[in-house]
Amino acid sequence: MKRIKLTQNEGQIENALLKGEYIDINPKEFKNIAKALASRKKDSVLNVRVNSEDLRLIKRKTQQLGIKYQTFISELLHRVAQG
Repeated sequence: MKRIKLTQNEGQIENALLKGEYIDINPKEFKNIAKALASRKKDSVLNVRVNSEDLRLIKRKTQQLGIKYQTFISELLHRVAQG
């Protein structure tokens, strides 16, 4: 059988599975997780003009947090939309 070359991340997941580090969850909890992931699906593009200083500050803040600025802005929009 031909062995598929895994990425580093895929290899870590495979090793964790083999070690039994993942646990089964009940179907209700699985549905809740799937729903949360689906609500974060990005399927539209938004072009918006913003103040350059605001964007600079957002980029600096997200760099300190270790996340991408577009992800941060998307999460902010999601939270506002959810009320």
